[in-house]
Amino acid sequence: MDLDPHQEPTTTRRHKCSACYQQFKKKEHLVDHMRVSYHSIHEPKCGVCNKHCRTLASVREHLTGPLPKRHCAEIFASRGCDLCLNILDSPNALRLHEELCRLSPAYHGNMTMCIVENYARAEMDVPSLSMGSNGNQDPEVVAMDCEMVGGGSDGSLDLCARVCLIDENENVIFHSYVKPIIPVTNFRFEITGITEDHLVDGMSLLEVNKKIEKILYNGESISRARLEGGKASILVGHDLDHDLDCLKMNYPLHLIRDTAQYRPLKRTNDSVGFSLKYLTQTYLGYEIQNGTHDPYEDCVAALRLYKRMRSQIHQTEFLMSNESNVTFHTRTINCFDPSRLKELVKMSPDDLLSMSVADYRCWCLDRRQNS
Repeated sequence: MDLDPHQEPTTTRRHKCSACYQQFKKKEHLVDHMRVSYHSIHEPKCGVCNKHCRTLASVREHLTGPLPKRHCAEIFASRGCDLCLNILDSPNALRLHEELCRLSPAYHGNMTMCIVENYARAEMDVPSLSMGSNGNQDPEVVAMDCEMVGGGSDGSLDLCARVCLIDENENVIFHSYVKPIIPVTNFRFEITGITEDHLVDGMSLLEVNKKIEKILYNGESISRARLEGGKASILVGHDLDHDLDCLKMNYPLHLIRDTAQYRPLKRTNDSVGFSLKYLTQTYLGYEIQNGTHDPYEDCVAALRLYKRMRSQIHQTEFLMSNESNVTFHTRTINCFDPSRLKELVKMSPDDLLSMSVADYRCWCLDRRQNS
């Protein structure tokens, strides 16, 4: 059949997601995509094309992976920071930025000097030893790390044998060796540097728990801390679930900032987190855990990662007024109810993105909450 030369060729209209740029034949499919993707302004994104990704690892692959976006990769190669993945205005601006972005390893001298042999310091009102970022005496953020030795017949049972807490200014506010509640069968000396002599004068696990709770709850009642936080501190660390479990402690989930569980810091498949050693080298620019693990060094690394993620600027005025006090898991909110489909298909992709919320609590909200 002959085609009418005056007839315009028909084209299928595509509906492109404003976040990840995935295209759909029907608007309904785009709405379904927004319902399950939980795109938001808090997601990591490419500084060149603004494509949203679920993790920073995905952004890195987009820019420097085996099959990068060519235009983005070229710009990133000349003006992109390998640590924070930001794009600078010029190569000279990049050089100045990298001097600040690449941090130096934490130095504390001899950790044993931080321990008062008679534990007199531990008997003091420890929270008064540090000052929060807002100038108050109450520490707003506390980082914690534990070192584990082995118990059980094969030494595979993790037992807390050393714990360190620091404030937001990287000052040690508590440090102690801990007497395990069952016999130690493997001191894991190559990793922990702990021997039997270190534990002879260590605190009991119960006593350590009381000291840590006194620091973290900061005089706030446990019931109020579990509901809204109050004066209780934000607890930062890496794989804190494991540390708290070994300490036989619980802490309100909404006050925990775990670098092993924070979605932007996870692997591309979003199922497993990276090691603290990898995250520190990749996003802070220096190495840790070369030999014996140092709990102070690990505390500082987790704290610096938290502060770097917290300092990211994502918010708008709308979010500042509506998310500043969010303390629940945002997956409970879904703006794309199927009953609103007729209304939603009339909206533009940009409007759909503007009303979408993340399925995790972005740490940038902590900065607004403190201010």
